[in-house]
Amino acid sequence: MAIFPMHTDPLFYRLFQERPALAFDLAGLAVPEAADYRMRAIEVKQTAFRLDGVLLPPPGRADAPLIFTEAQFQGRPTFYARWLASIFLYLYRHRVTRPWQAVVVFPHRQADAGILTPYEGLLQCGLLRRVYLDDLLDVAGLSFDARLARLVILEATRAATEARALVSAPDPAADPLEVLDLVETILVYKFPQLSREEIRAMLQLPETNLKKTRFYQEVFGEGRQEGRQEGRQEGRQEGQEREVSLVLRQLQRRIGVVSKAQQARIAALPIEQVEALGETLLDFTDAADLAAWLAAN
Repeated sequence: MAIFPMHTDPLFYRLFQERPALAFDLAGLAVPEAADYRMRAIEVKQTAFRLDGVLLPPPGRADAPLIFTEAQFQGRPTFYARWLASIFLYLYRHRVTRPWQAVVVFPHRQADAGILTPYEGLLQCGLLRRVYLDDLLDVAGLSFDARLARLVILEATRAATEARALVSAPDPAADPLEVLDLVETILVYKFPQLSREEIRAMLQLPETNLKKTRFYQEVFGEGRQEGRQEGRQEGRQEGQEREVSLVLRQLQRRIGVVSKAQQARIAALPIEQVEALGETLLDFTDAADLAAWLAAN
């Protein structure tokens, strides 16, 4: 079975945020004006629930459905119970009167490990839609957005070919630089061991193109890059830095402020423990959970 990158949820959050039509494409929904939808992460107050993917329809469109999205790459028996409880609590708290759909993306059926029996009625009536990316592996004529999502699970050789194709013939309705930024982000998540130079070579693009992307500017600042040796060692070091940065951002979204002492402690952890924290923090509800985890590790 293919190995998928850890912490894929933020990657799909970014994809849904910048390409909201992706949710409709994957779920087989024909919703007009998908580009007018806005992605939000919304915490349901007075509970420990948080919905990271809520696509809000454009104002004045009472007929347009509210879309709840989730990417689930780690099998969790409690996934459906927690996610659907969050959705129904949101519907209650916000007095929602419009239609809604829930769309969850899995890499393959083995990752769909949640207990579904109490919620099969939602599946049967179409309110809950499941998407398995490996079903798209050999599908021809996919939309541009669906090809972006499929890129996450392609094996290395095919991923490189598809990434070059996406960059060289981007969606005509999109900014080519934004497309390049998304493709580069997917490749860095997918191949954290690769250096910036190796990613550039994979895309077969001049250095100047990558320097213009938001991802390059955020992660590969020029000042940090000067004087560093290229190669695998740099790739591993940058991979750890990106992993730590990602985990810290997830923690801040999940529990709020992370102290400087805790940030330094996390940065000093081996990469294996950073990855373990990245998976465990999905179950954190407050700062005490992080303190307890650090004390135990």
